[in-house]
Amino acid sequence: AIVDWGGYAELALARENDVFRLPKGMAFHIAAGFPITYGTAHGALNWYGGLKQDEVLLVHGSAGGVGLAAVEVGKAMGATVIATASSDEKLEIAGAHGADHRLRSKHTELKDSVRELTDGRGADVVFDPVGGDLFEASLRCTAWGGRVLIIGFASGKVPQIPANLLLVKNISAIGVYWGSNRKHAPKRLRAEFDELFKWFEDDRLQPRVSERLSLEKAARAMALLKERRSTGKIVLEP
Repeated sequence: AIVDWGGYAELALARENDVFRLPKGMAFHIAAGFPITYGTAHGALNWYGGLKQDEVLLVHGSAGGVGLAAVEVGKAMGATVIATASSDEKLEIAGAHGADHRLRSKHTELKDSVRELTDGRGADVVFDPVGGDLFEASLRCTAWGGRVLIIGFASGKVPQIPANLLLVKNISAIGVYWGSNRKHAPKRLRAEFDELFKWFEDDRLQPRVSERLSLEKAARAMALLKERRSTGKIVLEP
C-alpha cells in the first residue's frame, strides 16, 4: 500500500485505491520499497516523457531509489540508457541494473560526454531527480525535441530554467509529481502497476534494497538518505 503518513508502524491505514495485491514472488521487503520508486519512474517515462523504443534516456542519480528504477524501466521500454552518478561504485550498480553507458555526474563535462555517446545528437529524454547545476547541463545535451523530466532536487538547489535553451531546440521541461495521480487518476495507477508487476514476474525488474533496518532505527535510515549514502531503497522492518 501507499500511505501519506503512518507507515513507520506495525499497522497502517490506507485508502482502497492505494492498495495493490502483492505479485507472485515479491518478498515483503521488496514490496515495501517498490510503489513510489517504480511508479514514479514508469509514470514519468511513459505518461509524461513519452519514451519510445530505441530512444536515448539520460538518468541522473542513477543508483538512488527512483534513479535506479528509471534505469530498469527505461530498459524495459526499449531505450538506450545513459546513467550518471557521483561515484564509480554507484555507476557499477547502475550498470548491473541495465545501464548501457555510465558517466560521472560532472556538469561541466556532461554535454560533450553525452554527445560523444550519441553521435552528436543528444538524449531524447532526461530523468532528473537531482536538479541544481546538473539540470542546466542536461538542457545543453538534450536532442532537438527532447523532454526533460523534473523529478526532484536531491542536490538541494532548485534550478531556474533558461527559457532560451528550451526555445532553440524545442525542448519540453516537464514537472512530474507522480503522487498527485493517486487523487486525479487512480485508474491510471492500477493499470501502471499491472504492467510493472508483470515485468517483475518476468524478471525484467530487479529492485535493490541496500539496507534493511529495524523500525527503531528509522532516524538512522533517514540520515543515510540525507547524506546520499544509500543506493536503491532503505526499508524499515517492524
